Amino acid sequence: MKQIFTDVLAQADIKIDGGRAWDIQVHDEAFYKRVLAGGSLALGESFMDGWWTCDALDQFFDRLLQARLNRKVVPLSAKLYVARSKVMNLQSKLGSRTVVDTHYQLSPALFMSFLDPYNQYTCGYFKDTDELNQAQEDKLDLICRKLQLSEGDRVLDIGCGWGGFAKFASQRYGANVTGVTISDKQLAYAQQYCAGLTVNFVKSDYRDFAGTDFDKVLVCGMIEHVGHKNYRSLFETAHRSLKDGGLFLLHTIGRHRSGSNTDAWMHKYIFPNAMMPAPKQLTSAAERLFALNDWHNFGTYYDNTLMAWNENFVNNWNDLSEEYDERFFRMWTYYLLMCAGTFRSNKKQLWQIVFAKRRGATAGYESVR
Repeated sequence: MKQIFTDVLAQADIKIDGGRAWDIQVHDEAFYKRVLAGGSLALGESFMDGWWTCDALDQFFDRLLQARLNRKVVPLSAKLYVARSKVMNLQSKLGSRTVVDTHYQLSPALFMSFLDPYNQYTCGYFKDTDELNQAQEDKLDLICRKLQLSEGDRVLDIGCGWGGFAKFASQRYGANVTGVTISDKQLAYAQQYCAGLTVNFVKSDYRDFAGTDFDKVLVCGMIEHVGHKNYRSLFETAHRSLKDGGLFLLHTIGRHRSGSNTDAWMHKYIFPNAMMPAPKQLTSAAERLFALNDWHNFGTYYDNTLMAWNENFVNNWNDLSEEYDERFFRMWTYYLLMCAGTFRSNKKQLWQIVFAKRRGATAGYESVR
């Protein structure tokens, strides 16, 4: 089995027990059988268990994905998950609680250990900087400028996270922001974080939110948890929440072709039932509701973002080690660096898309970069 593995990895110029940063070091001979039987899930779990290591996981995954080796071993369990996701609505109201309970209910201290002061858990905008904090401020300002934000505007932030956009838009632009979340921990943190500002937060599933007459709507890093069966519902919520002609900005990771699946390891350990949309799925969800004003891809900056997050996480690990064990440390670095390699290989992209509510929409929107 080792020879099979050696031959497969050679297609990506990766060696077993080699001396380059992207080569892997195998510490348990059962690794080969385990991964050949279990695919990506077993690859990640065996790393968490210390069966193999790599000095530069980001480079390993970049090479692996460029060579399309992720398609070489697809176990039956992964195929069954794809089939189930096509038939079932895995992101129903009940299903949406799964990712919250698995990921977003983790201690805020974990996330604050590697995020910027605005707690941005989405791609930064590194166009004019190499520094994470500035890149996240530039991303927030880019969103505000694309939304043509003005003082007094009522803004709906669906999937508001820890309140970073709300704080920025209120302080810098004088906006009145309503943030919507289903995470108790994010809600409590955001309320304290934005105390005294023109901001309020509501615990609600986006499908149940009944607010109207907003000037602008933002969905930033949230639609990845919505699922293809619910894209239209999200767009309908944005539509009914907006005034006629109002702008809606969607910030999302994207995939090149339509699908309904996610990586098996990511599904189990990081983002259960996560699903990256494709262009066709988004434009279909927007049809008859919105005019498409602008589509901006800066996925290359997610590589920078994730590498900075990983550096911060590693540097601050001592502050977390009493709450989390070494297996969690390996899991989290694997997650961040695998994702960095994914964006570096262009297997995923990052889009900011600006829509206008068709009723009342006017011509002349100019793209902002």
